Amino acid sequence: MIEQHIGIETSEGRMETFVTFPEEGGPFPTIFFFMDAPGKREELHVMARRIATTGYYVMLPNLYYRTTDHFELDFETRSNWDEMFELMSSIGNRMVVRDALAMIELANSDPNADAQSAGCVGYCMSGPFALSVAAAYPERVKAAASIYGVRLVADASDSPHLGFNQTSGEIYIACAEFDDYVPLDMVTQVTEELSNSSAKGRVELYPGVHHGFAFPDRGDIYNKDAAERHWERIHSLFDRNLK
Repeated sequence: MIEQHIGIETSEGRMETFVTFPEEGGPFPTIFFFMDAPGKREELHVMARRIATTGYYVMLPNLYYRTTDHFELDFETRSNWDEMFELMSSIGNRMVVRDALAMIELANSDPNADAQSAGCVGYCMSGPFALSVAAAYPERVKAAASIYGVRLVADASDSPHLGFNQTSGEIYIACAEFDDYVPLDMVTQVTEELSNSSAKGRVELYPGVHHGFAFPDRGDIYNKDAAERHWERIHSLFDRNLK
């Protein structure tokens, strides 16, 4: 596997990005892996590698680059918990859509990447980012996954559900049964919005699990069976639409 740390120049700064892809067999479809609120960290690098090993060019950017070169939540002490929420509130769907354009341009310049065939995945904070990017670049993004993504239906002009009719790629939305950030009524709302739109895809409720179930470092919240199910869904989603 090839691994690189690349600084992508955007109109708003330098966005440090972890890029990984197989040594042989390219060019590979491009995957935009958007980080969750605790920041770009080794746990996410491991997950990016898991996708890349199956034949993808995966890009994982630091979305907080406008404010800081690096941030990781201290899960043990949570001493920087307030800082995380400040950083999280400093970015939004439109910003990440702009960031994705810079990522597309980088992928266009790399012979190892096939930027014409792209997918997105986002967790928690970045679930709406993945769906927003899919709606903004329908000619490129063939598949998008939101894993316990927050604010998928919001009273805002850039709410992700408003982009469903502009999305040509397949959408997969995974939700946890127990989630303080995504209550069940919001799951019902996004299910109805997706069903009533022209987009293809589905919402899947994972019973008996909590927000964050896919991350091995989350201790008791991690659920191996649900995590492996989400990997099965992501791999099949990307393979079905990008290969």
